[in-house]
Amino acid sequence: MSRVSDQALDAARIGDLKLRAAYETCRRLNAEHGKTYYLASMLLPPEKRPYVWALYGFARSADEFVDSLVAPDPAALETWGNEFLQALSGGPVPDDPAAVAMLHTMRRWQIPRVHIEAFLESMAMDGTITGYQTYADLEQYMFGSAAVIGLQMLPILEPQHPEAAARARALGEAFQMSNFIRDVGEDLQRGRVYLPQEDLDSFGVTREALGGGVVTPMVRELLKFEIERTRRLYAFAEPGIAMLHPTSQDCMRTAYTLYSEILDAVEKIDYQVLTKRASVSLPRRLAVALPAARRARQARRTHRGAVAADDSEKAPAGNAPS
Repeated sequence: MSRVSDQALDAARIGDLKLRAAYETCRRLNAEHGKTYYLASMLLPPEKRPYVWALYGFARSADEFVDSLVAPDPAALETWGNEFLQALSGGPVPDDPAAVAMLHTMRRWQIPRVHIEAFLESMAMDGTITGYQTYADLEQYMFGSAAVIGLQMLPILEPQHPEAAARARALGEAFQMSNFIRDVGEDLQRGRVYLPQEDLDSFGVTREALGGGVVTPMVRELLKFEIERTRRLYAFAEPGIAMLHPTSQDCMRTAYTLYSEILDAVEKIDYQVLTKRASVSLPRRLAVALPAARRARQARRTHRGAVAADDSEKAPAGNAPS
């Protein structure tokens, strides 16, 4: 068990050894495969971090069944998902650590079952569907694969305004669209194109042309169009950050900034996403995260002081400190 996990799990008052091991597995998955997401999670209060790791670990575990370039196994995803849903209904707890941590997280934060059902449905689609005719079709997929991730996060982030849910959903879609734009070449290796067919048709781009690996002027214009659409999603989502608890805002601001800069990175490599992977550099990630970490610590101190003052005002007069 790492010191990072011990600190967070102790703060969350998670003492059961099996649960602690499950959350540590999720943390490691997050740290290895979702570096931006993990970096942002470290800006939350320690007692909330394990639950974010669980959300990532669960999503990553499901994704592996259908995204493996070596041995995708949609049937195993169905079995795994059904076992988890049965556990939610009181059935046996699966052995998979990500499932163990996710069950605990859902119960702690009262995350609705329908979010998991929608997520598993979208993951199953990756086993059979290789493209989407319209953006509306893609949005249906993204609801389960991305928007519900934002909605699962929302209780942990403690929204302060009812409109935060719509903004969280849009941010999840913006994150996923950023990945789709960055990963066009990689997704083609799995036989998939996530950019809507209606958009390819509008710009005169075929799947065969994308498979050729050459960014033609038409491909470049297509990518510019998708980037602008995604930036509009980010613009709609951005006010939602201020609708969260003050101790959650720096986490989400960091994720917002670094994910949105994937689009800048695509532009910097002249849209060569068919053969290259655009990325936000480590120095840039640290330049965003380190000041945010200082602000996050101050927000936690301010919150603790406000809570202590409130508790003091509510204390019976006979127990007032002298």
